[in-house]
Amino acid sequence: MERSSLEAPLKEYGEQARLVVYIAAAPGAGKTRRLLTDARRFQAAGKRVYIGWIEPKGRPDLERLAEDIPRVPARKVQIGAETFDEFDLDAAIALKPEILILDELAHANLEGSANPHRWQDALALRQAGITTLGAFNIAHLESASPTAEALLGHPIRALVPMSFLKTADEAIAIDASPELLLRRLADGKIVASDDIPRASYGAFKESTLTMLRELLLRTIDALTIPSVAPAAASAAVAIVPDGVDARMFLERINPLASAFDLSLEILPAPGADPIAIEREARAHNADVRPAQEPATIDVPALRASMIALANGKLAAKLVNAPVVRDIAIVDASQSFLEQSTFTTPLSGTLGDRMRVGYGRLTVFLGAAAGAGKTYAMLDRGQQLLAEGADAIIGLVETHQRPETEAMIGPLPILARKTIVHDGITFTEMDRDAILARKPQVVLVDELAHTNAPGSLAPKRFMDVLAFLRAGINVLTTLNVQHLEALSDAVYRTTGTIVRETLPDGILPLADEVILIDVTPETLRERLRAGKIYPKERIEAALSNFFRTETLASLRELAIREALRSETRERIASPFSRLLLSVVAREEDMLLVRKASRLALRLEVDFAIAHIAERNDKVDPKALTQFQRVAQAINADWIDERADDAAKRLLQVARARAETVVAVGGTHRAPRWPARNAFARRLLDAGARELLVLARPAPDAPTSNDID
Repeated sequence: MERSSLEAPLKEYGEQARLVVYIAAAPGAGKTRRLLTDARRFQAAGKRVYIGWIEPKGRPDLERLAEDIPRVPARKVQIGAETFDEFDLDAAIALKPEILILDELAHANLEGSANPHRWQDALALRQAGITTLGAFNIAHLESASPTAEALLGHPIRALVPMSFLKTADEAIAIDASPELLLRRLADGKIVASDDIPRASYGAFKESTLTMLRELLLRTIDALTIPSVAPAAASAAVAIVPDGVDARMFLERINPLASAFDLSLEILPAPGADPIAIEREARAHNADVRPAQEPATIDVPALRASMIALANGKLAAKLVNAPVVRDIAIVDASQSFLEQSTFTTPLSGTLGDRMRVGYGRLTVFLGAAAGAGKTYAMLDRGQQLLAEGADAIIGLVETHQRPETEAMIGPLPILARKTIVHDGITFTEMDRDAILARKPQVVLVDELAHTNAPGSLAPKRFMDVLAFLRAGINVLTTLNVQHLEALSDAVYRTTGTIVRETLPDGILPLADEVILIDVTPETLRERLRAGKIYPKERIEAALSNFFRTETLASLRELAIREALRSETRERIASPFSRLLLSVVAREEDMLLVRKASRLALRLEVDFAIAHIAERNDKVDPKALTQFQRVAQAINADWIDERADDAAKRLLQVARARAETVVAVGGTHRAPRWPARNAFARRLLDAGARELLVLARPAPDAPTSNDID
């Protein structure tokens, strides 16, 4: 869908007109502001920009943004005794602007218009060689409108077809949390003051806004399809056999898919109940693939990072071959699901958030450097300052980007603290000065940053927690790849291991997580234009971390994390303990990292077992390292010798109910007279359920990207 960037250089993309569509969850999210801001930016770059149609709704800030941009004269339409303004497509084409702004794309045009709907005008403008920036709310999307109508309690007549969105060059979410929308509503920035009570109990109920936001993000997620190798695709395929309870089977697989940050896709056998499959697809927001006999499935061609299937012949065959993706083998007769009461190191902090006087945390989340997170944070800070809040900048990294530096405006900046360590001078945010100053709001860039040696806290997020405990509201920024629990998902989709991370439990602490959505093409053009990295780093970045498919994958992860932060529901896990089997070698240390993060996501207990057979050679240094790691992550450690490691491992697992064994997949198929792969031996020994993990590469490239 996303063919290239609005700002792409002529040498690569020519002068092809484009259609860019911004979609929001509800009125007040900032669609019109984004349209006008982009219009002014392109105008400053020398483009001929016109406003075709906007709805400023009498807001002075929007009127100011629009005042210097020429407008297409409206067409006058007489209906009875009244005269109405309407967008004039013919006049717009005659003016021949390079870029045209067209708000309210779902609008049904008045009599005498060239097209019945404004979205059709947008297509005509692109056909006429005019790049068009348009916007509408998700409730008006044809595929989302039935759900929106049920939420809003009234029919939605002006609709935009999904086919239109798919033909757009870019579709971008304008995210705004329900909390922010409710504050804007209360401040009279969305509807007239007399209408606020009615809106609060109607379209602007918090539960309604939450569901509309979920509709928005899921729609953008469905449109963001990275072009990657089949085993790196961000989907889990559940192969549903005949004769099983599809509901329970999929309910036990879905938590695994979610924990691995994968969308769920259902591949039913021909005999599966189609009504039940469709019902479960709706329940899990899953796509359904055409029915197929399991024995005929071309597994290597499946676009999926995880394959989930019932225990049987196909499962035994898959685990005995080279494993390039995770495999979840499920007992189709099992119905166990545990509602977790597990706690994390940040659980106490999460409980503290309920106390009166604790500060609010807002995280601006993006897919990569250059997405516009710092710009958005500064924009919010300026708005708060204009509303009378005591807002200051604790630390901001503009990276000498003129547009970002301009957004600092009147926001006061607190001086940085100088730290000298081993003869090297560092500058860091002055935590003590901020606590002493105690502003209402502090802006802190780059939440995942590692502080200089000698700082009070090793990581910046710890400083932010101190501000929150002191009652200071914090606005901060974060790239999705820096979330620790996403390391394996990031590696799977990008081939890069990110070293600078912060705990996955940070986002659940946030009162607001705002997605700063941007397409890969726009990010690549910002990089080419020198707006992200210095000139000498541009070409290397374009061919590595800033490849289109990599950025699309990161965008998908960011969308899903924004969704996850909004739901925060109790986690149901298909087991209560994960038992990882390891061999005392460095390669398996990467499995510990992967499995422990899965256990953390599922909120289940985690144990590591080293079961060596009598004649196995064991490296005592490696074994000691595993013991230390197990102790550091609070995992149970089991070290034994046995005649048959597979049988003994199952005995250890069965000593505690609802334990599932995880093992690393084999790199090569067994050759006679060698034994079967260890995962196959476990199935032969009687394992009913098994998780076989694809092994991460130990020599993957690393990234500590800036923003």
